[in-house]
Amino acid sequence: MDDILILGIESSCDETAAAVVRNGREMLSNVINSQIEIHKKYGGVVPEIASRYHIGAINAVIDEALDAAGVTMGDITAIAVTYGPGLVGALLVGVSTAKALAYALEKPLVNVHHIKGHICANYIAHKELEPPFVCLVASGGHSHIVYAKDHIEYDIMGVTRDDAAGEAFDKIARVLGLGYPGGPKIDALAREGDPYAIDFPRVRMANGSLDFSFSGVKTAVINHIHNLEQKGESYSKADIAASFQNAVTDALCEHTIEAAKIKGADKIVLAGGVASNTALREKMKSKADIEGVSVLFPPPVLCTDNAAMIAAAGYYEYISGTRADMRLNAIPSLPLE
Repeated sequence: MDDILILGIESSCDETAAAVVRNGREMLSNVINSQIEIHKKYGGVVPEIASRYHIGAINAVIDEALDAAGVTMGDITAIAVTYGPGLVGALLVGVSTAKALAYALEKPLVNVHHIKGHICANYIAHKELEPPFVCLVASGGHSHIVYAKDHIEYDIMGVTRDDAAGEAFDKIARVLGLGYPGGPKIDALAREGDPYAIDFPRVRMANGSLDFSFSGVKTAVINHIHNLEQKGESYSKADIAASFQNAVTDALCEHTIEAAKIKGADKIVLAGGVASNTALREKMKSKADIEGVSVLFPPPVLCTDNAAMIAAAGYYEYISGTRADMRLNAIPSLPLE
């Protein structure tokens, strides 16, 4: 059987990315043009600015990905692109580019769900990994617990009802004056603090639901800081960061491990930007070990938005017969089905 080379294109938020992946597991290239420095001054991603920078970068990023992989467009089997969820203007840049390439070069076009891409990053990092498994997808926009039945079919077991975990990290980092992006900054500062200094709340839904809620802990942290400041009392930013991180990672770990118990799964995988968090990785492994469950996660470069994960997901969609036509559109609130 001939090798299948997928060109992946990702532009759902503030990274313009392209990658070439062979047979869903072997990453030949993974080029990421990040806009973090551009958006830092605003404290978060500005959608219109992100879209404009995607337009300026995407052709060069694709060319660089092909060059780094040592292939030409003629060698590519199919083109996979993120079509949702994400920022609509940003998504449209990637979708329009992928459609133009597919049409001009007469290549199959494969539409990929962004969250499925995050999950499939683990197939690149862990070539032995096969479904079924439970996956925690935690990022700036998403907090999902999903059960991977096979390479393209998933059951949703839990979602956030308000803020995503990464979103909460960004907001608390802003209150603490740490800047954007907040996740890595909270993670670094928390290493200097006491995670048990302040007992911030952990929310558990009724009726056994595995859904998350991080709005309450976010508000509790903000109120704690404001109360101290109004009284003129000093406080340790490191202790607040560590205690906040402890509360969030407790919820993420407990719900995910319970999901694994429900499904009888012996594997948990992590995905998304928050999967880079060192405390989450250590805590998940420690708690899962007690239950006899193994834990896998990608390297940090495959946790944040990238195109290799889209190419990996695109491979499995492609061999399953998924094809898109020239009517493919961006869907910013695309549900995971």
